[in-house]
Formats: sequence, structure tokens, C-alpha cells
Amino acid sequence: MLNLPFFIARRYLLRQKGAFSSFIIRLAIASTAISVMTMIMAVAFVTGFKYEVREKLFSFWGHIHIEPRTMNNNSIITSDPTNRDPAMEQKILHTPHVVSLTPFAVKPAIINSRQAIEGIALKGVTKDYHLPAGVDFTGRQINFDDSDYAKEIILSEVTAQRLEVKPGDDLKIYFVESSSTLPRIRKVKVAGIYHTGMEEVDKAYALCDLRLLQRINNWQPNQINGYQISIDNEKLADTLSWQIFDNYLQPPLTTYTMMDIFPNLFDWLNLQDVTTNVFISIMAIVAIINLAVVLLILIVEQVRMVGILKAQGMTMRSMQKIFLYHAGLIAIAGVVIGDLLAFGLCWLQKTTGFMKLSEASYSLKYVPIKLHWWQPLIVNLATIVLCILCMWLPSLYIRRIQPARVLQFK
Repeated sequence: MLNLPFFIARRYLLRQKGAFSSFIIRLAIASTAISVMTMIMAVAFVTGFKYEVREKLFSFWGHIHIEPRTMNNNSIITSDPTNRDPAMEQKILHTPHVVSLTPFAVKPAIINSRQAIEGIALKGVTKDYHLPAGVDFTGRQINFDDSDYAKEIILSEVTAQRLEVKPGDDLKIYFVESSSTLPRIRKVKVAGIYHTGMEEVDKAYALCDLRLLQRINNWQPNQINGYQISIDNEKLADTLSWQIFDNYLQPPLTTYTMMDIFPNLFDWLNLQDVTTNVFISIMAIVAIINLAVVLLILIVEQVRMVGILKAQGMTMRSMQKIFLYHAGLIAIAGVVIGDLLAFGLCWLQKTTGFMKLSEASYSLKYVPIKLHWWQPLIVNLATIVLCILCMWLPSLYIRRIQPARVLQFK
């Protein structure tokens, strides 16, 4: 069955050539396309940014920590040791979604090169710990073959530049103890230099052999500060944290997620969603206003056609549908073009990285791109539906058109 309002709207749209309304229609399509493109790219940028920053943090510190309970839950540095429990380690490793479990210790120290002195927190790790593939690295990993402890260290690029050292250079590490007036000194060699881009990590931490910190702290070989656990789905961090705490831990051990340890960082990341939602709302309002203005112009320009259709007996609802279909076709055309532009720019950014960021401010060198399939779909559907719904109000202007007045003029 022929849908007369849609037929008239489609024919009218396709036959606009050289008229003022033709320019207005093109302008409306262009503005809608730009709005859709910017909304999709904003979603892709924020999703990619949050993902990359989270991955950098998780790759260095894991998703969950097991440590003795302290008064300050937001600090990784603690002086309280705990004994390793091989049976508990195996149970946790066999928990679904757990990828790895690594013991660690952390201790503040002062590093001295021939050129400078730098305060740092040393993270002691075992030979099972490896820097993830996403972290820039030069040099080599620590050699754990020494029967005593490895006299090597891995610095961040920021710390290495401040100390003016490179792989192979010697350093002195000073450990200041409250029980002694003299610091304990160890000489180590720089094995490698890493770079995560995260100020919270790069400016604060260096890697060393866990056995070095055990020796400095006068601990037994099985004593550590805690475990870091990596999982395959960060959304399960809270659930697994409680599951591990309930099933495998005894006081004073407890679990912390990275959200517990770095709350300010995750609050800042969540704030990006608010900013994005505000930006998307503004762009959607711009697209709706543009289409509303275009619809009013089209109605005014076609006032004679409206008068003829009214005189022929077409219902008010059918005439409103003509212009609503018209607005819908313009919105769909703008959405399709906006999608093509957005996906093209996203692909170009992902392959070339031509849009840069200040790594000191954003922890990344370039704008990251990540899109879930449903995100552009929601943007497209919401744009089309909102535009059509909001066009209903301008279409009510048709009710004020009187056929007797408009048909007396050619």
C-alpha cells in the first residue's frame, strides 16, 4: 500500500535543485553529519583513553592486592610483612578469571648517581614478574640467577633522566632506618629503563630483586609485603576481591582493588564520562535546533503545496507526516555521512596517531581510539529518534495555514 506522505516527502527531497531550500537541506545534512561525527569520536576518544590509562596501571600493579590491613588503605608502601602461603597461592591461581599472582615488597629509598640524588620507592619482584608488552622498555630484565640477590635495578625513564644514567651505569641506594642513625647502602647496576607514561608510576617507582628488600628489612626468605593479582576482566575486580577475601584469607590479610588504592585516579577517569555526556548533549541540541529551523523554512517555502493538499482533503496528521518524513530523511542522511567521517577519522588516528597528547598531562602520547559496537549504534538511533520527536512541534505550524489565503496567490 502506497504511503502517500512518505512518497511526497521523498520526491520533494530528491527534486530540490537550485532552490534556496536545496542549500538549506544540504546545510542541515552537513550540520547533522558533523554533530554525529563529533559525538562518535568523543565516545571513541574517552573510551580509548580510559582503557589505556587503566591498562597501564593494571599492567604495573595488577587488579587486586593482598596485604596486611593497615590504617591507610590508599598506600601501597607498608612496613608490615606477611608470610608466603604456597597452598593459598595455588588456590587463588585456580580461581576462575585469575591470570597471575605475584609476590612483591615495597620500600622507600634514596638513589644516588654521580650527577644527582633522587627519592624513590623500590618495588621488589621475583623472576616470575615481567613488564607487560605495552610498556616501553630499553636494556634488559633483572638477572635473578645470583644465589644471594640480584644487584641490579630497573628505573623509569623519568628517574633515569634526572639521575643522568643509562643501562649499565652504577648507582648507590641508601635505605634510611628509624632505628639507626646511619643509612644502609647498596651498590647496584642499571639493568633497564621502562616508561609507562603514568606519572603516578614513573616518578615514584623502580624495580629490584625482592630478595634485596628482604635482606634490608631483615626478613625471612618467605616474608613479603603482599601479592598482586591480575585478572582477565577488570569489571570483576570487586567480586573477585571479596571472593578471595572470604574464601582464602585469614586476618590480618585483606584485599584491595586498584580503585581502593588509587581512588583519585579513577574518580578523574569517571569524570571524563560526565564531560563526554555534556558534550554529546550539546551536539545533539545543535543538531535538533538545525533541523527544527530547516523544517520551518521548508514549511514556509511550501506553504502553497500545503494549501493545495488541505483543499484536496488531506488530513492534518498526514501533512505533518510529510515534513516529519522529510526531517527524518535528512537526519538519516546526516547520520550515515557522520558515521563514514567518524569511522574514517578513527581508523586514520588508530593507524597513524596524528592527533597527539601531552603525555605529562594525560599519561599518553597520542589520542587512543576504542569503540564498542553498540556505542555508535546508540548515538545513531538516539540522534534520529530525538530529531524526529522534536520536529513534531515545528510541524504544528501547518495548522495555522489557511488554504483560502495561500491559494489566491500564484
